[in-house]
Amino acid sequence: MNAVTLTAVALPGIPMVQPGDNLVSIILEGLVRASYSLESGDALVIASKIVSKAEGRFIDLKTVAPSPQALALADETRKDPRIVELVLNESRSISRKAPGVLVVTHRLGFTSANAGIDQSNVENGDERVLLLPQDPDGSAQAIRASLRKETGADVGVIISDSHGRPFRMGNVGVAIGVAGMPALLDLRGREDLFGRLLKISIQGYADLAASAAHLLTGEADEGRPIVLLRGLNYPAMEGHAAELNRLPEHDLYR
Repeated sequence: MNAVTLTAVALPGIPMVQPGDNLVSIILEGLVRASYSLESGDALVIASKIVSKAEGRFIDLKTVAPSPQALALADETRKDPRIVELVLNESRSISRKAPGVLVVTHRLGFTSANAGIDQSNVENGDERVLLLPQDPDGSAQAIRASLRKETGADVGVIISDSHGRPFRMGNVGVAIGVAGMPALLDLRGREDLFGRLLKISIQGYADLAASAAHLLTGEADEGRPIVLLRGLNYPAMEGHAAELNRLPEHDLYR
């Protein structure tokens, strides 16, 4: 069996992204600094935070007026009522709540703490928060199209975030936006090493790629929000992040 190699490169020198910045230009400049050029079949994993920043998804907390529902929920969870108001605005429903905890079903369909609203690595983060991108799949598709126009390379793009998991400690990288590559990879019908047909194996492919990149991206002061993955050898197909959300009727724990 031949050796299989996956190369992961965190692009160096990525600046602090500001509203209106051109992420494609930032990616191309980072590739030059890393002495890489894009090739068809590559995948780029981009932290949602810089996508949100470029798209101006900042909210000044001084402008937020909490509703009665937010005030009551903030008292129950011991959270800032202004942030709770934003969480409710970004959510479909509340999944779990407790002192210090507010887990919701995000408007994009996945379940996460605080609807992904964040103050870490946000300038003036005590009085300003950052929402997730409005349409992460659309953001990924636009970046992919622009990169193809600029370089001729047909690449996959993942917009990633970090999520906790039920029954497991620690955050992992997940895909909240996907373009040009599978979100799910259905392995059913393939054979295992002993010729048995796989019957239930479906990979969360984009999540796996996001987690691989997350090992380099980090969550603190690393400053490495863009990772190039080379060697994935994924099939040509157009995935969407919503495919990764388990349907309520198939969820035994919801």
